[in-house]
Amino acid sequence: MINSNLTIGVFGIGLDVYWEQFEGLKTSLEGYLQTLCLKFADQPVRVVNAGLVDTVNKAFETGKKFRQEDVDLVFLYVGTYALSSTVLPVVQKLNVPVVILNLSPEDNIDYETFNNLNDRTQMTGTWLKYCSACPVPEIANVFKRTGIKFYQVTGMLQHDEESNNEIIEWVEAANVAHIMQNNRMGCMGNYYSGMLDIYTDLTLQIKYFGGHFEHIEVEELTTIKNTVTTTEADSRVAEFRAKFDIQDDCTDGELLRAAKTSVAMDKLVAKHQLGSFAYYHKGTGNADNEDTMSSIILGNSLLTANGVPVAGEYEIKNAQAMKIMDSFGAGGSFTEYYAMDYKDDVVLMGHDGPGHIAIAEGRTKVKPLQVYHGKVGCGLSVEMAVKSGPVTCLSILENSKGELVMLVAEGESVSGPILQIGNTNSRYKFPVGARQFVNDWNSHGPAHHCAVGVGHITSKLDKLAKILGMEMIQVC
Repeated sequence: MINSNLTIGVFGIGLDVYWEQFEGLKTSLEGYLQTLCLKFADQPVRVVNAGLVDTVNKAFETGKKFRQEDVDLVFLYVGTYALSSTVLPVVQKLNVPVVILNLSPEDNIDYETFNNLNDRTQMTGTWLKYCSACPVPEIANVFKRTGIKFYQVTGMLQHDEESNNEIIEWVEAANVAHIMQNNRMGCMGNYYSGMLDIYTDLTLQIKYFGGHFEHIEVEELTTIKNTVTTTEADSRVAEFRAKFDIQDDCTDGELLRAAKTSVAMDKLVAKHQLGSFAYYHKGTGNADNEDTMSSIILGNSLLTANGVPVAGEYEIKNAQAMKIMDSFGAGGSFTEYYAMDYKDDVVLMGHDGPGHIAIAEGRTKVKPLQVYHGKVGCGLSVEMAVKSGPVTCLSILENSKGELVMLVAEGESVSGPILQIGNTNSRYKFPVGARQFVNDWNSHGPAHHCAVGVGHITSKLDKLAKILGMEMIQVC
């Protein structure tokens, strides 16, 4: 996962009058809070631990501290009963998601040992260590009535894989939201004329994801390309040979042409500090620009595999989806329906242009194409299939209400014959079957492109959607 400098706020709660009544209770709860914070040790986050908040005054102080630290997500550890008046001031002005952690220190109370204590004060103090569930309804009630966005994890503090995974997924989702908030997408060229489904409102994209869109002229890339040195180009050709399976019919001239544009793309990305890219340009009327645009696929495949996903056909919505998938560490390759295989009950999916070679099954082939179908020019292209195993498809769709929606499906990339046409293409099997998947997916009105990544990550995407205030629809 990319380190996005995410900051999370963590605090525990309790009732101050308990501390004098029940010896050791506060110390135990503080220890539990430290145990919780250890869960984040391996995550790319900065943790602001405010300790136990047990009074209204401390609640206001903690809220101010979290605002000063610019926290992106808050974990509220409920260790025992506490008043909601000591919770609300912490989060009310933050405008960030709050995850309530209702986590018991163990799977149950040792009833026999507990009932043999023969000291009711000691018994109450012990019971209060397990009292995390008690104040959650009160807190939820107040959050609901005051408009605080909150979510819950219920389970055990330790030795509970389910609750631990939920907590880490919240961190991962918040991290991706933070990446998107700070992402700069390069937009070079123009839409593929007539593809009405991919047109989008950039201000709407910013409303949900944040970030910045940098509009770039093709001439800028061409100008940079014309300054690339022979040494730089030769070095990139060597990198191509190391990272791709170059087919015998690829000429040295075409490899050199692709290398110059690849180096130029890297420089363009660095110049504008880009984290993703969407492009398309016919290139007619200017031979130099046509040369640039027809030699861009290999370099953009390298960028996609190196954390800067590149979408062709100026598909900004899908570049967003690819960036999300890649930020989760799942990849995110540009794809669309190719054909249906009813015999094997699979959907053939892929696309021309760059592919995410880091999630390819084996080495990605490079082949020359005499024509880029539907586009101007000819040149080198990549052919790859996504790794066999579980996959997730993600589409960012713009509905008729002017809202962005995440559309997701989980399936499997399976081995078998593919179309050896010099494009990315794979065979995908879905639990509902190919026919129903296609009908259900289409029924929600997505654009015809989507991003496919490895692994089943719908639970993470669901948390991201909640953080971003988006609807998520799962087809399967």
